Amino acid sequence: MQRYLATRLLALIPVLLGILAVVFLLIRLIPGDAVQLFLGTQVEMTPDQMAELRRFFGVDKPIWAQFVDYLGRILRGDFGVSLRTSRPVLPDIMARLPLSFQLAMFALVIALAIAVPLGILSAVTRNSAFDVLTRIGGLLGLSMPNFWLGAMLILVSSRYLNVSLGQYVPLRQNPLGTLESLYLPAIALGVAIAAILMRYIRSSLLEVLGQDYVRTARGKGLRASAVMLRHALPNAMIPVITVVGFQMGYLLGGTVVIEEIFALPGMGRLVLRAIFQRDYPVVQGVVLTIALLFVVTNLVVDLLYAWIDPRIRYG
Repeated sequence: MQRYLATRLLALIPVLLGILAVVFLLIRLIPGDAVQLFLGTQVEMTPDQMAELRRFFGVDKPIWAQFVDYLGRILRGDFGVSLRTSRPVLPDIMARLPLSFQLAMFALVIALAIAVPLGILSAVTRNSAFDVLTRIGGLLGLSMPNFWLGAMLILVSSRYLNVSLGQYVPLRQNPLGTLESLYLPAIALGVAIAAILMRYIRSSLLEVLGQDYVRTARGKGLRASAVMLRHALPNAMIPVITVVGFQMGYLLGGTVVIEEIFALPGMGRLVLRAIFQRDYPVVQGVVLTIALLFVVTNLVVDLLYAWIDPRIRYG
């Protein structure tokens, strides 16, 4: 296990370098440079002043030299300085990251709470009326954009249920207040994930239930619940864990629009404002943070395989 973990950590180095290069180059593909976009059309400057500003922001160098400087700053933990606020980018990201992470985890818990029982019951009652209704519900969940669902939840809760969302309260101060402010956006994010996971659980469980070892367990006289919990479900969950890992990365990215709709001061709202204001250091920092979390999540998922299935060993 230790050798496998060391190998995977070393393999992350070229992946992270590729992420850094892609994020850096995509920002530079936008027409104009950061100084022109920062100044806009209302400020007139002489060519010498523009050259001095470009030198100050480091955009007067060739692209490869700018990337080397950027890579060196990232390795030192320096994500740059915001063009709008003149504050370091990393502290702003770290201050907003807990909210986005809590929202993503809450949405994942809601998705699993819906998907696991529905997926199991749908597989057990294959081709029944319940199975058909569950699959139709899954298609509906996949078809609804999370921003539309979030807007509908706000409309229904405020207009018809007289329920208003409170301001976000940090988890360490008031856990109940945090849940009250996050449950609607978590539902808006979690419904589509629940539909995806439910379909995967159903198909994976149907495949496992047809295996010889499951029929052998039934032939020994084991109860249906014991066959399901001890033999079928652990093996069916292995591909589902992979999907959960990928969806966790999607959730972290999907909070961008949802946080704006529900006015949550998270990392997604920070990057959305930075895009509108052309604050590229903030955009680069947030995208890089999400990519790092996605890579780490996939590493954790790989390590969970051996815990779920003892037959899997890493050498």
